[in-house]
Amino acid sequence: MTISARTLFPLLFASLLLFGCSSKDPEEPARETSPRLTPADVDGELLATGGDGSSWVAANFNYQEQRFSPLDQIDRSNVSRLGVAWTAELPDARAQEATPIVVGRRMFVTGPWSKIFAFNAVTGEALWSFDPEVERSVLRNTCCDAVNRGVAVWRGRLYLGTLDGRLISIDANTGAQLWSTQTTDRSQPYTITGTPRVVDNKVIIGNGGAEFGVRGYVSAYDANDGRLLWRFYTVPNPEGEADNAASDQVLRRAAARTWSEEGQWRESGGGGTVWDAIVYDHELDQLYIGVGNGSPWNHGARSQGRGDNLFLSSIVALDPDTGEYLWHYQETPGESWDFTATQHIILADLRMPVRDEEGGIVEGEDGEPRTESRKVLMQAPKNGFFFVIDRTNGELISADPFIEGINWAEGYNLETGRPIENPAARFYRTGEPFISNPGPIGAHNWQPMAYNRETGLVYIPANIAPQIHVPAPGEGPIALGDIGFNTGGDWSDINLPRDEEAIRAAISMVTGQLVAFDPVAGEVRWTADYPTPWNGGIMTTAGGLVFQGTAMGQFKAYDAASGEELWSMDTQSGVLAGASTYQIDGVQYVAFTTGRGGAFAITAGRADRAREIPNIPRLVVLRLGGDGRLPPAPAGDERRLDPPESTGSEAQIAQGQRLFNRYCLVCHGEGAVGGGVNPDLRFSGILGDSEGWRDIVIGGALRSNGMPSFSSAFDGSGANAIRHYVIDKANWDLERIRARREEEGEG
Repeated sequence: MTISARTLFPLLFASLLLFGCSSKDPEEPARETSPRLTPADVDGELLATGGDGSSWVAANFNYQEQRFSPLDQIDRSNVSRLGVAWTAELPDARAQEATPIVVGRRMFVTGPWSKIFAFNAVTGEALWSFDPEVERSVLRNTCCDAVNRGVAVWRGRLYLGTLDGRLISIDANTGAQLWSTQTTDRSQPYTITGTPRVVDNKVIIGNGGAEFGVRGYVSAYDANDGRLLWRFYTVPNPEGEADNAASDQVLRRAAARTWSEEGQWRESGGGGTVWDAIVYDHELDQLYIGVGNGSPWNHGARSQGRGDNLFLSSIVALDPDTGEYLWHYQETPGESWDFTATQHIILADLRMPVRDEEGGIVEGEDGEPRTESRKVLMQAPKNGFFFVIDRTNGELISADPFIEGINWAEGYNLETGRPIENPAARFYRTGEPFISNPGPIGAHNWQPMAYNRETGLVYIPANIAPQIHVPAPGEGPIALGDIGFNTGGDWSDINLPRDEEAIRAAISMVTGQLVAFDPVAGEVRWTADYPTPWNGGIMTTAGGLVFQGTAMGQFKAYDAASGEELWSMDTQSGVLAGASTYQIDGVQYVAFTTGRGGAFAITAGRADRAREIPNIPRLVVLRLGGDGRLPPAPAGDERRLDPPESTGSEAQIAQGQRLFNRYCLVCHGEGAVGGGVNPDLRFSGILGDSEGWRDIVIGGALRSNGMPSFSSAFDGSGANAIRHYVIDKANWDLERIRARREEEGEG
């Protein structure tokens, strides 16, 4: 539904705080800018370059998706003078993952539940908002919060993917809906969180849901009326039938033989969702999609440990006009650790070393390495290796680690393109638990990286977060569309040691980094270390700067060449999304959102040291000399654990732990320790009320808040077992807190 800017929008967002600013920095003379753009001017020609930098017209700036702005008014010498131009309060305290889009004087930003907000990019005036009214119970189908990463702009329209699987066309000037089409089967647990791309009047969109049992695909729709033009499935049809889709031939010819005839993929759909990376190469007229993890994760359960399972964890090149297959490169054959290849893809032309047949670097007559110009795509996926791939044919050029401590593979054979695996990593074969580094949140997740063509470096928001994988021979297959988070592994005791030292040791391993990576040399040039993973996306500029927000509530600027921290701002809340920058009337602005959430924050409460940082959904815009201020920070949470006495039997508590980890952990945190987004159940006021608990968990009493009924998964006795487990865990945590206070002399 559309809401008038002059009537209802002020009522819905009465808390909107605007901090006016003068139109330009008095010390910075105004200069001529290009003719003012409007959303109607955004077409393929503009998206190919991104323009002169006065606007930020696509999620990652342009078709190359380098997230590099040519603007240089804000630079190393003056970045310390950045201040607040204006801010706007946003309505939903969940993860904010969208980069603000700016076209001329209009700014568009999306938020949780797939809402869009339009502002005047200079003053912060609210222009209009759009709420697709996603039913809150859809949250049961999300692995990683009710998030959205942005809109695409094309010829006066915005294109939005919604959490419930719709693709919607919206008038960019008024916020009016023009058309809507359902891109997914609503009876299956599909979601959309990623940004659409538009290529030659075709809107390209993927989806998510592999953890819950779906089959992945990417689709193209007519930008004018929403008609389906083509569809490419990323894994074979579990029924063995043709789909009458663009993928039929290659799935039959190449992919089907890489899957076993039996296995859980026949029931779960196989996975392979295209939930983020979709990139158009305007030079070669090719579309690249990043394909996700298998369903279930465990290769042994999914495909009997057999075959590479194409096109999981692959980059696939398609003809954008027809969706027909061109080439692919699989980064993680037989994926078994949630190592997706859906992370941000960047296109560039690089002078790469010439290598011989054995992968060695060829020297010229002067003794220096010979180089050649290559059209490449670059990706730093979850598995921890930085890939440089020839985008003309899919040939692997290099694959080098961008974090330390990778243990599932020691490297890649450049001749075969395959990883050199650690046999212990195949836990379903050894029968022994395996602690993988990276873990499932990945060495790099959805947060966008950036490439600075002047320094030649790629800047990656990296995570160091190992996790244990345990084989689960007793866990049955998840049927297509079933409720529940299915990995094909045993999560009954995962990351839940009843040992304080073990907990502290595990948590101490979890950190984050900003990594500056040289894709030509295959080396890390510099890093900035953070106390927690899950920090924000990157933006870099011709001013020699790299901008990134952090989970701990700062927004920082670094010297792009040296890594020196030049400036930092207290944002009061965590920052996840990447920033954008634009210039109007001679003044350069930097825009970003705050708001915590997403996969790590909601599942890893005990390891998330940012969980006490307030969750404030806000849009912040900066400029040189800005004299605005953020609103006062909210008071801290002073709740104390006060659970009822633990009365559950040992068998009930064990059953509750198993059920919690299968169905509840993904939203309410490991060990029932919330991450500050969804409710921390240890503090629930109805822990002592078995009937009230049943009404919520089985009866769906809080369905409208996003808490669905789990009656299809277990009965009232199962719900009660979960309650007993949470009570027991809360009491155990309380004992540890008291013991620690006594040690520290707090009484």
